Amino acid sequence: QVQLVESGGGLVQPGGSLRLSCAASGGIFSSGSNFRFYTMNWYRQAPGKQRELVATITSGSGTNYAGSVKGRFTISRDNAKNTVYLQMNSLKPEDTAVYYCNAYTTQNHWGQGTQVTVSS
Repeated sequence: QVQLVESGGGLVQPGGSLRLSCAASGGIFSSGSNFRFYTMNWYRQAPGKQRELVATITSGSGTNYAGSVKGRFTISRDNAKNTVYLQMNSLKPEDTAVYYCNAYTTQNHWGQGTQVTVSS
C-alpha cells in the first residue's frame, strides 16, 4: 500500500519561508529504485475552495508551477530518499491552505496533508 507522508507545515508570518517534505513508501515505492520513475505533485486546498495543483516534478526533474506561486516556490526531489520537497518563499496570506502530496501510479495516491498558515 503506497503511503505519502507530508511534514513541514506550520504558522509563518507574511514574507517568511517554509519547506514541505513528502516521503513515499509502500506498494510500488517499496523498491527503492521505483520512485524516480514517477511524477510527483503538490496540491493545496484553502477553506471553501477547490483543491488546486501547485507544483509538479517529473521523473526527469522537469518542473511546472501554478502562476500564483511561480518564482516563489520550488519543487525538488531526492530519489535516494523517496522524498519530494516544496520550498516556499515570500509567503503570502493567500498561500494559507492544507498542502497535499500526490502521485499517480496505477491509481491516485494522496497524503494526509499538512497545514500551512501565513498570518501576522
